[in-house]
Amino acid sequence: MEHSRDCVKYVIVTGGVLSGLGKGISTSSIGVLLKSKGLKVCPVKIDPYLNVDAGTMNPYQHGEVFVLDDGSEVDLDLGNYERFLDVNLTGDHNITTGKVYRAVIEKERRGDYLGRTVQIIPHVTDEIKTQLQAVGEKERADIVLVEVGGTVGDIEGMPFLEAVRQLAQEIGKDNLLFVHTTLVPIMGAVGEQKTKPTQQSVRELRSMGIQPNVIIARGEHSLEPDIKKKIAFFTDVPVEGIISAPDASTIYDVPLLFDGQGLTEYILKTLRLKPKDEDMQEWKAFLENLKNPDKEVTIALVGKYTHLKDSYISHIEAFHHAGAAARVHVKLKWVESVDLEKHGTKLLEGADGILVPGGFGDRGIEGKIAATRYAAEHDVPFQGVCLGFQLATVGFARDVLGLKGANSSEFDPKTPQPVVDLLPEQRSVKGMGATMRLGAHEIDVDPNSTTAKLYGATTIYERHRHRYEINPAYIPKLEDAGLRYVGRSDDGRRMEVLELKGHPYFVASQFHPELRSRPLRPSPIHLGLVRAAAR
Repeated sequence: MEHSRDCVKYVIVTGGVLSGLGKGISTSSIGVLLKSKGLKVCPVKIDPYLNVDAGTMNPYQHGEVFVLDDGSEVDLDLGNYERFLDVNLTGDHNITTGKVYRAVIEKERRGDYLGRTVQIIPHVTDEIKTQLQAVGEKERADIVLVEVGGTVGDIEGMPFLEAVRQLAQEIGKDNLLFVHTTLVPIMGAVGEQKTKPTQQSVRELRSMGIQPNVIIARGEHSLEPDIKKKIAFFTDVPVEGIISAPDASTIYDVPLLFDGQGLTEYILKTLRLKPKDEDMQEWKAFLENLKNPDKEVTIALVGKYTHLKDSYISHIEAFHHAGAAARVHVKLKWVESVDLEKHGTKLLEGADGILVPGGFGDRGIEGKIAATRYAAEHDVPFQGVCLGFQLATVGFARDVLGLKGANSSEFDPKTPQPVVDLLPEQRSVKGMGATMRLGAHEIDVDPNSTTAKLYGATTIYERHRHRYEINPAYIPKLEDAGLRYVGRSDDGRRMEVLELKGHPYFVASQFHPELRSRPLRPSPIHLGLVRAAAR
């Protein structure tokens, strides 16, 4: 390597024109390419909202809340980084306005600023730089890959852009590269690619003192050569730094799309980095399997937020990973649980498998219970996750044990049969943020269970996000009737995995296996469901 360990390099990704351009996928793809060259990449997502973390956000507003091993609740883009780069991140990899201001105010209250007036510049911008540099040093990274959330021109994003501008000035242009993602729309009957939005966006960025080195142009089709030249001319970015990001058949194509246009070489040259090795073979093999399935299955995903698919992005990706491993194309059928309550279970007919994922609140609960019942009675392969695990227990208690009033005390605080109840340590909790049982915990699995076979292990670690759990008082009755709790927390107190005796595939978990699924290491329980559905 040409650079010394004390000089970490930075790649900063910003967005222009509008949100939802796939900045997270572009950032993840750049990470894959740099990692394939033997470099240690440390991804960081900056979220300019005032929330300290994503934990209290409604999935309808912001997509799913992604949970890390250390229990941090973060933006779903960190899920993309983990999947693409096959790494386990921590809360340090997500910087929010809330975290930054909290740190600055705590320092001010302690007197760290020695009576000075505390201002956005330099105090807030210094804090941003400190947090960015700290995570890179802690990881001993070659490259810190930073995605700045939102779009250029947003008021809340300005302190972050000012901080990275200062950083570029401090460490020199050989050590920091700016990537700007923009939209190149196609207008009118002629189908002409329009460069004005990109020009305006780059002008806005330059007005803040930032000159991009790379422009990633999103659009339906690849950029025409003369359009590339035009963008280069108006933005002062070399033609080889103008990268086309057309619609792809799968997000996992994007690293190869970028690499094919010379982006990897261009970044290495600009940052004066020498690659150590080259390895995209496993990635290419995964894509090959993903695109050439031997058969197709339909899995009904019974959710409460199905109108915003981002609410279930980790499940969608886990099925891509499992599908590639099993060489099966997984077609998801989106079923809103409220619709099951209105129209009955005929919406589930024709599904080869059923997934009931997590969620909060009492809307659509009876529809989810109906889906677990349908799977149990019709021998349809079933997977329940978190709330799905709890409701499978509630449904079983009602149908098989005859406890008609059985419920979770979350939805009916006066239920005579609280088969699902609040965690004992949650009873005194008042706040909502970061107060659930969160993060990776050890689970002991019965060696004679389907789950142990799926994992190839009897001790596993998976991520959690819940307040309620199965009430231990009901376990003996439930197990005697055929609901086996084959996974338990390491102290044996909490139920973690259930299986239904005599059913071809009925596996539900209190934890979220989708959060640790990777392209080359799919979630074992999702893979089990796909294989069972394909049989």
